[in-house]
Amino acid sequence: MSITTLPKSFEVLEPLVPSWALATQNERQQRRIHASRGELRAFYEAMLPRIEDIVSYVDRYPLGELPPEAERLFALALSLAEVAPHIELYGGDPKVPHSFDESRFVADHGEQVL
Repeated sequence: MSITTLPKSFEVLEPLVPSWALATQNERQQRRIHASRGELRAFYEAMLPRIEDIVSYVDRYPLGELPPEAERLFALALSLAEVAPHIELYGGDPKVPHSFDESRFVADHGEQVL
């Protein structure tokens, strides 16, 4: 019997949890920066078709009161928000092309947990 950490209807996304269900903005940004183009594309393609269902599911709970499985789903959605511009606008480049080094920018709340 396999252990799942997402709601039953999202089991297909389970392989993404260890790498992409990250609790802080800084973790999500670092994951994206260090991912390959292929990893970004695979994550994006797995998540995009399910994003409306994910938002509907998570929206059933008040923010700050999500059960653990919904929290992980929400973290995956936040990772998609981090990755999507890099697929849609930057040709899959994990970094922001023609810009300052991202390490120069520090998020005020980058370590705040969901």
